[in-house]
Amino acid sequence: MAPGRTRPLLASVLAVSLGATLPVTTRTAHAAAAGCQVSYTVSSQWQGGFGASVAVTNLGDPITGWTLRWSFGAGQTVGQAWNATVTQSGAAVTAAGMSYNAALATGASASFGFNGTWTGSNPVPTGFTLNNVACTGSTTTTPPSTPPATTPTTAPTTTPPTGTPPVRTVRVYWLKPTDKAFDQRYPDGITSVMKEAQRFFKAQLGKTFTLNNPVVEVVGGLHDTNWYITNNCTGGDHYWCVVENGQRELQQRFGADSRWINVEEVSAEETNQSGGGGGNGWVLLSGHDADGAAGVNGPINRWYGGMVHELGHAFGLPDATSTDGTCMSASLYDYPNCTFSQSQKNGILNGPFASFLS
Repeated sequence: MAPGRTRPLLASVLAVSLGATLPVTTRTAHAAAAGCQVSYTVSSQWQGGFGASVAVTNLGDPITGWTLRWSFGAGQTVGQAWNATVTQSGAAVTAAGMSYNAALATGASASFGFNGTWTGSNPVPTGFTLNNVACTGSTTTTPPSTPPATTPTTAPTTTPPTGTPPVRTVRVYWLKPTDKAFDQRYPDGITSVMKEAQRFFKAQLGKTFTLNNPVVEVVGGLHDTNWYITNNCTGGDHYWCVVENGQRELQQRFGADSRWINVEEVSAEETNQSGGGGGNGWVLLSGHDADGAAGVNGPINRWYGGMVHELGHAFGLPDATSTDGTCMSASLYDYPNCTFSQSQKNGILNGPFASFLS
């Protein structure tokens, strides 16, 4: 999972990179001499970088002290690695791997995550060693399971909103540039993603947020795609240009502010500039998330997990610092197999937007 990216926005949004879609890739390897099995899942990909969660299982005799190292192809490096108690950063991570003094019993596992950068098309390690013994194997790609489909209770509208929704609700906008054709899959898909996130909050917290009727407000943008990408854009990260331009338009035209949790999905994006952001009552998403919700950009689980993650930020939660099984970490890519921890639940239920839940 990429570290959260922070940049002042109109609504002081704290952002976390979600990145482009990758299939879930699991590699299992075995080395008889060390009795090791290494498996990992690519959990995220963003601008020139990647993240992965790794689980190591000892199949041989108990190990009292051990070191796992990994290797990469040319141009690929690890910038940070972590487990529950240790975080390593910098170039030494690639050379040293991760070391552990604790015992690893027969059949026991230890997990950690890492992220880095690459050149080329294969942003995953090319091999592992455990105590200097090679773990070799093959790679398989398996899509995650899909949660039960959710059916909107009301049909999305094809026209811009004309009224003001009730306050203390979640207000969702699909902002369609002038050169983007209307496609019913987008309001339908975004509605399904929001319904699933609503169900998840209820299951985790015992309370959930209220969606409006219709769930998705289809907003005909005032500008073409290129304008949202380039207007007032002085930095290299055009993702922020897209969502800031969209957020500003929604605020000016529809009064979008802290009376609602606002979810913005703008169908504009420059190649290799994907991301995702949330915080202070806003979720800011660009073209790849809108495409994903519409079913044209990868398994739907990734978009369910991404929305839960970003809504967590909108309700006041920070990123988790490791791949820890919570949806506020890279574990969001394993959705529905991620949760909110008790401290995260408390953070939402006692946070600045707790009054939005019932």
